[in-house]
Amino acid sequence: MEKRWPLYAAAKTAIEKLGRDLRDARRRRRISTTTMAARARISRSTLYRIEQGDPGVSMSSYTAVIFALGLLDRLRDAFDASHDVVGLGLEAENMPKNIVNKRYGS
Repeated sequence: MEKRWPLYAAAKTAIEKLGRDLRDARRRRRISTTTMAARARISRSTLYRIEQGDPGVSMSSYTAVIFALGLLDRLRDAFDASHDVVGLGLEAENMPKNIVNKRYGS
């Protein structure tokens, strides 16, 4: 019986794409599933689940595969504040228009 995960369809699609992308990166590097699993220190069955985009696999297992592929820098910068257009826009909206120095009255 397949386990159901309460994910939005877009999130499920994104995780499945991540799995396919990791599989493709492994194949481009001509790394076997046995070797990749050993390098990531996970089982082959966990690697298979990652490459299928299984949302039940821990983030640490996904990260281990990303690290083993040499792609950790991309993950580290994925959510950097400088790339957060919405957050930066909201922050800019909330910036004070005028700054009054109460000590000097201006």
